[in-house]
Amino acid sequence: MEPRWAQTGRAGPDDDEWGQQPPPSSLFLQLPSNATLRFRGNVAKAWGAGLGDGEPPGTPQERDGEEAGDQESVPLKRLPLCMAEKRRLRFQEQQAAWKWSRWERWQVGRRRLRGQVGGALLYAQMWRDSLHHIGGHFGTGIQSYFSFLRFLVLLNLGGALLTVGFVVAPNAAFEGLQLNQTQRGQNSTVNSSCLQYDPSVRGLVSYFTYLLDLLSGTGFMELTHLFYGYYQNSAVDFVGFSYNIPLAYLLSMLGYFSVCLLWIVRRAVHLLKRSLVSENGALSTYSNKVFAGWDFCLAPGTAVHMKHTSLRYELRMDLEEQTLRRLMAQRSRAQRVALYGLRGALNLLVGALLGAAFYCVYRATEYSQQSQDTGPGQQGLALGLLVAYLPSIVITAANQLLPLAFGLLVRLERYPLSLEIRLTLLRTVFLRLSSLVVLLLSLWTQITCHGDPEADSCQPCGYNHQQHPCWETSVGREMYKLLVFDLLVVLLVLLLVEFPRKLLVTHGPAPLARLWGQQEFLVPPNVLDLVYGQTVCWVGAAFSPLLPLLNSAKFVLLFYLKKLTLFSNCRPANRTFRASSSSFFFLLVLLLGLAIAWVPLLYSVFVLQPSHACGPFRGEPTMWSTLSAAIETLPHVAREFLEFVGSLAFAVPLFLLLCILMFYLMALAHSYSRLVKELKGQLRLEGRDKVFLVTQITELS
Repeated sequence: MEPRWAQTGRAGPDDDEWGQQPPPSSLFLQLPSNATLRFRGNVAKAWGAGLGDGEPPGTPQERDGEEAGDQESVPLKRLPLCMAEKRRLRFQEQQAAWKWSRWERWQVGRRRLRGQVGGALLYAQMWRDSLHHIGGHFGTGIQSYFSFLRFLVLLNLGGALLTVGFVVAPNAAFEGLQLNQTQRGQNSTVNSSCLQYDPSVRGLVSYFTYLLDLLSGTGFMELTHLFYGYYQNSAVDFVGFSYNIPLAYLLSMLGYFSVCLLWIVRRAVHLLKRSLVSENGALSTYSNKVFAGWDFCLAPGTAVHMKHTSLRYELRMDLEEQTLRRLMAQRSRAQRVALYGLRGALNLLVGALLGAAFYCVYRATEYSQQSQDTGPGQQGLALGLLVAYLPSIVITAANQLLPLAFGLLVRLERYPLSLEIRLTLLRTVFLRLSSLVVLLLSLWTQITCHGDPEADSCQPCGYNHQQHPCWETSVGREMYKLLVFDLLVVLLVLLLVEFPRKLLVTHGPAPLARLWGQQEFLVPPNVLDLVYGQTVCWVGAAFSPLLPLLNSAKFVLLFYLKKLTLFSNCRPANRTFRASSSSFFFLLVLLLGLAIAWVPLLYSVFVLQPSHACGPFRGEPTMWSTLSAAIETLPHVAREFLEFVGSLAFAVPLFLLLCILMFYLMALAHSYSRLVKELKGQLRLEGRDKVFLVTQITELS
């Protein structure tokens, strides 16, 4: 099809319309994008032909049919159209409905039903209105913290359904119905001293002893459904069905950890796609912050003023970082050597602080476990709680004080501000997770006699039965105390620090108010507190089946406490993080915490000797042997199939298939990256085309 100006039978447009300028076809050939034809092949020719033709190929009826088909595949409310256009499309759809076949009507009805169910589920989301209220007053950055907290609540509720549904509830029901339980795993060759375990206190027990047992998980608390030692190694026969309690315990724990892993990976992949788009270096520019950095979820008032302040702060920090990078490039060799020496010395100081904190955690755990042999009657309530919670106190003190020292030291290293924040976060994450690792290492050295089964304390039973008669309950008890103490710290900080600070800043002397200032709600430290609490729950879930349920209740209470202190005492931080990138980073840290929790679980399942006096695996060489014994009772075909799945004949082809799939995905990702680079190049050329056209219009005017 010829251009419209050529259909008039003239060689070109009138001078009044175009002047002495070349016709549009030659003007398009002068564009910078067409100047790269020799590099891009026939792509520019097709593009220029499309511009010259003015209309895409095909009849108008065919194009209308294609557009209608595209619109039918997308719900009407998701189309980027005005309300009048949507009403017109809805009317056309209703007019054409009588021409549809029964299959088409069924598809439309199914699509509408799916949309209605999705809308109902959207309105039924947990804390939906509260999250919108928080996002409207404080922005999406702080809203991402509460969304992350909701995700952890749902994650723990899913794990609680598994453990309660398959372990706790069946045991409670069997005990209530007084059904016959067949004891399993009895080993007559075990030393009789290894079978002694009675944590209950004899004689008259005071009220303070009960309170101490409730807070520290000792005494009568060890004989409840909360801890591992309460459950029996037995099978219950009920209406011709045998319920294997140890097998249910093991599979529910493995299922809980697997569900957590899959759920977190799925959410992380979803957020990674968003972070790759929002945090692209080409988008994080001055123009993006000025023209596309506004948060339209904010309500008018203080939140808008704070957003203005945040944007000004980000622009000022970007300018300061550019100035700092320019100064870094101008440093001499002697200045660089001096700076690197200073950074090395400060890193050594950071390492010394971390080492001192880990040593304190190790010694506190050792002293606390050794002092547990002293009865509660020989200690006062305050002293007993202090000794029981000594590891928790040391870990919490290190988690609260050392990040402040990290923030002061990192300023002396003269990094850009963005790198300072990332480096402080990485050091804080390492501190919080490593403190748990040190605690577990301390417990392991006490339980296994420093890994020497031939030691005098471990030789009779295979583990230190004298200090830890039920070592699984001891580990679960430490995680229970960490969970309780973490909640107590939040309550004390809220009542004794945040509310008094708000009253002092609001009603106190003006100079003191300006010096101290209103408290900021910092998203990264609060999210790291959640990650730390969730890691504690994962580590203790295998030895305390009700710990996920308790952690869910703790997070629900924490949601309302943080919401209260946010609206009453806090203000948003001046420098905020993007919700997409920060959420993905926090999920990576959460995955790291889950990996740390997998290590003691797998070591306990495959290597460590279970306690002989308590728990569902008493009398077994390892926890995994329960699953092996259960497989032996299956029919021959099922047993052969499971043995084949666990053999090298299945593992090697599966590994090769996964390698082929990985290489295919890598090649696909490489091709997508090349396509993205080409599209970015075309975007740059289109920008140059716009500049060229604007120049031509300016010359014509």
